[in-house]
Amino acid sequence: MSKQVSFRPSFKTVLKTSTVAGLAALMLATGIPAQVAQSFAEPVKVTAPQVASFGDVVDAVSPAVVSVRVQSDVKPVSDDSNSFGFNFGGRGFDDLPDDHPLKRFFREFGGPDGGPRADRGPGQRQFGDKDGGKRKGHLRPTSQGSGFFISEDGYIVTNNHVVDDGAAFTIIMNDGTELDAKLVGKDSRTDLAVLKVDNKDNRKFTYVTFADDSKVRVGDWVVAVGNPFGLGGTVTAGIISARGRDIGSGPYDDYLQIDAAVNRGNSGGPAFDLNGQVVGINTAIFSPSGGNVGIAFAIPASVAKDVVSDLMKDGKVDRGWLGVQIQPVTKDIAESLGLAEAQGALVVEPQAGSPGEKAGIKKGDVITALDGDTIKDPRDLAKRVAAVKPGTNVELSVWRNGKSETVKVDIAKLEADKQASSEQQSAPDQQPSAQEELASLGISVIPSEDGNGVTVAAVDPDSDASDRGLKEGDRITSVNNQEIKSADEITKVIEQARKDGRSKALFQVETDNGSRFLALPIDQG
Repeated sequence: MSKQVSFRPSFKTVLKTSTVAGLAALMLATGIPAQVAQSFAEPVKVTAPQVASFGDVVDAVSPAVVSVRVQSDVKPVSDDSNSFGFNFGGRGFDDLPDDHPLKRFFREFGGPDGGPRADRGPGQRQFGDKDGGKRKGHLRPTSQGSGFFISEDGYIVTNNHVVDDGAAFTIIMNDGTELDAKLVGKDSRTDLAVLKVDNKDNRKFTYVTFADDSKVRVGDWVVAVGNPFGLGGTVTAGIISARGRDIGSGPYDDYLQIDAAVNRGNSGGPAFDLNGQVVGINTAIFSPSGGNVGIAFAIPASVAKDVVSDLMKDGKVDRGWLGVQIQPVTKDIAESLGLAEAQGALVVEPQAGSPGEKAGIKKGDVITALDGDTIKDPRDLAKRVAAVKPGTNVELSVWRNGKSETVKVDIAKLEADKQASSEQQSAPDQQPSAQEELASLGISVIPSEDGNGVTVAAVDPDSDASDRGLKEGDRITSVNNQEIKSADEITKVIEQARKDGRSKALFQVETDNGSRFLALPIDQG
């Protein structure tokens, strides 16, 4: 009888078998397990919106922008070979003790105390004195700036302050080529200059043109190209942040304010619009530290275009000249004169022999228009007159004695030594007594010694006169354009102004610094 044997696998065996079978099934279904296969992460890549680049503009204009290197004739410290400028610890040579080593040295080898160096004859020379004491200066680099070609035959525009006093000029192009240049002309009033390269090979240069800056808006992009700190061609970008800036550099200030990074060495370099045209010439920066703080000033293309054209043609700029000293018309002054708006240029004094004086313009007149075009302020008048061709007859509208009049003037040529105003007489050293008080104005006055006006003897520090800058020693020569010689005459003019409904009166005041007008309230007391 056969024996039946039963076999029961252990739980551990079953578990091993199931695991192996499961792995086999997994491999058949999915291939190599994940932990066995090698994995690679994708690099980060972001699809950003397309932003306009300045690259095309820069590629196009860079060949036209140059660096300007200026050399000057450096003179010897002294033309007198016997003169010395030594300073020994704050003392001169003669103040040194007789036994001082330096004094003994100069006595032995010649020096400032009349030693052999001073006694030599006119034909004798000593070491270091190769031409008998008649050494000439030699050229040394003195400044470096920027510029740009304005014509294919090599005319270059830059700043006057870059080339001023220069004796030799070298142009470095963006490819490193160096070319000699000569000064064609310069204009200090607009800080512009024109150079011309020595173009012996009749080379045609890449050049740029001026833009119509009347279409330039605040907020427009500009690209400044130049040579900051002598580094070579450098490009920065920014926007036009303001127009018509007056920075006090001259009578024709009308700068574009730019927020691009402009530094020393950028002077004379162009500021381009996105069409590659010059909208301005970088000239000045506002910087307490001397470096870029984000505010730069550029000469507008409209100003530069006319000046550059004159310099290329004649090497100079001929400007019109009216010959009157002027000041702004404030709201108070306009009210005192009965003007509806605070605009125009108030004539302080016509210069003797000037076109303005010959035409009958008087102190106290307000010039409101030139050939029918409204005058905004003194700077506007100065620019408009300067733009008139000398010898041209123009028609000025002036506000005089409460009404508008017309004056015809033959504009003359502005010479280099012409001043905006005539010399002013200083206040007399000795003044008579008889002090009179004008309580309503907060001042006391005494008659002037020469009989011309009254002199301010005292000013109430809490008065409007003090707030407007009237000081002791100032001389009042007229009130509401009427000459006065006493406090009584001032009172009469003021009373008449009150009857006419005026709340302010116009006082002409002379100081050591010149003459000016100021308006004082008269409706009290």
